[in-house]
Amino acid sequence: MKIISWNVNGIRAIAKKDFFETLEKMAPDILCLQETKAQDNEVEKTLSTLEHYNKNYNSADKKGYSGTALLSKIAPLGITMDMNVSEHDEEGRIQCAEYENFFLVNVYVPNSGQQLERLDYRKQWDADFLKYLKNLEKTKPVIACGDFNVAHRPIDLKNDKSNYNKTAGYTQIEIDGMDNFVKAGFVDSFRLFHPDVVAYTYWSYRFKSRERNTGWRIDYFLVSKSLVERIKSVEILSEYFGSDHCPIALEIEF
Repeated sequence: MKIISWNVNGIRAIAKKDFFETLEKMAPDILCLQETKAQDNEVEKTLSTLEHYNKNYNSADKKGYSGTALLSKIAPLGITMDMNVSEHDEEGRIQCAEYENFFLVNVYVPNSGQQLERLDYRKQWDADFLKYLKNLEKTKPVIACGDFNVAHRPIDLKNDKSNYNKTAGYTQIEIDGMDNFVKAGFVDSFRLFHPDVVAYTYWSYRFKSRERNTGWRIDYFLVSKSLVERIKSVEILSEYFGSDHCPIALEIEF
């Protein structure tokens, strides 16, 4: 089973590029998209040509903002939206699909903001999201994938010293949040397979960042420990363009 996660930075924008050709090449069984920036009906219309997938959308109340979509060739046993915490459930950031052997959570974690104005909110989000995942794990193992909006270690961003505690995505509060996921038993699967590889999943559109590979690794597959032996590969697919993020892929066998 191949699962692809991709922050598309606007589903309608990426659809005008090579998105559908890229999808054909990647051939995912399950596709998790973040930052669709569209309402459910707009996402549905944009993806209407993809016939072999069950499609589920979770849009933000605010138009043109946030939003997630989960497409699956294997019909989920059930699907739920959000974490059932009212202050977090208006931005379309979570989808949970139940399969026979696991829960798959598609997540777009809030950005702390240019002036770190949402950092306190982000700290609360991380704590509540961890509780949500651990609650799911009581029933079945969990794969949580998406844009977690944090570079966990210095290896995960180009300019770690100049960004530390100054830039959203690399403050100690956000790093602590990721530490807490790992301490709670969720494995950063890319790092497990590639402990020393410098690879990024996001590059700013400014300053020719992608051309210069001035990037950040902020997209993850966090996996329950009990699933680790089933993972065949985890890859960052930086050869694919169309967004300021690239897709990431996990192959797992059941």
